[in-house]
Amino acid sequence: MHEHIRALARLPKAHLHVHFEETVRQSTLDEFAEELGRPTPRMTDFRSFIEFDELCQAAIDVMRTPDQLRRMVHEMAEDAAAHGCVWIEPAVWLPLHRRFIGPDEATLELLVDAGRDATVATGVGIGWLLAINRNEPVEQALEQARIARRWEGRGVVALGLHNDESRFPAEAFRDAFGEINGSGLLRVPHAGELAGADSVRRSIEDLGAHRIQHGIRVIEDPAVVDLVRARGVCLDVCPTSNVVLGSVPSLAEHPLPQLVAAGLRISINADDPVSFGCDVLSEYELCRAAFGFDDQALAQFARTSLQASAAPADVVARGLTGIDAWLAQAA
Repeated sequence: MHEHIRALARLPKAHLHVHFEETVRQSTLDEFAEELGRPTPRMTDFRSFIEFDELCQAAIDVMRTPDQLRRMVHEMAEDAAAHGCVWIEPAVWLPLHRRFIGPDEATLELLVDAGRDATVATGVGIGWLLAINRNEPVEQALEQARIARRWEGRGVVALGLHNDESRFPAEAFRDAFGEINGSGLLRVPHAGELAGADSVRRSIEDLGAHRIQHGIRVIEDPAVVDLVRARGVCLDVCPTSNVVLGSVPSLAEHPLPQLVAAGLRISINADDPVSFGCDVLSEYELCRAAFGFDDQALAQFARTSLQASAAPADVVARGLTGIDAWLAQAA
């Protein structure tokens, strides 16, 4: 391991944009498939978004038991600790697990309990982001929002909005996000990935977004850049994901440096680690190698990740102190 990788592993950070099922280790997925006598889904073998989605479904199809999910939560926390994370907000769309695990809140209870155990074992705090799937009926969106509201303070920290923003715009989910009005839950929709800057604007104005997952296409409209900056909305950016799924043609054309230069709040994340062959640590290293961000800039990404998270105040404070110590050592 190179010294600069070790240094970034010691930088305290929060991982804010990652899908729970995609945190599975490929070796663990191999075991699950082998137990069923199934071919192992090779998660990086896709050439289009449709093939990517099919591989994700194949992976979920071998996640069948409560013990498997508990193992995944524990390994997720172990890996997060190795990457320097003090806090992680994995996103989960509960209906994915109805077939094998059971009702949504039974799955959620399992995940929350496993998360508590994993925190004790690893020291990494876990706050769950419950997702709404844009492709599903509005009644289901409302129910997921109500579950999130019921579980506030019991392990759930945020409500998200996933899938194709180009076909299912934010305003269609205004009522669902209205279900969490008056709560302390963060509002964290995907936007500005498959659709342009207006999708980000609508997510802020119609849904009250605190953070935007991706958000990179905000750069297409200076007025929306101004809105994001004025509202203090954090963009949870995933550089490798954006290239792999075609949101940008290449890293050289990724707008991250422009977003930083515009004074926007940015966190760095992995999105779908097992599919994209990355993790939050490698994404920080990518920011150093591909974009030339120095230690001060990388530390600011880490600070923002903690400050924009739902982590308890003591976790944030310890993380920020650790970032200052990391910079002092680097100097």
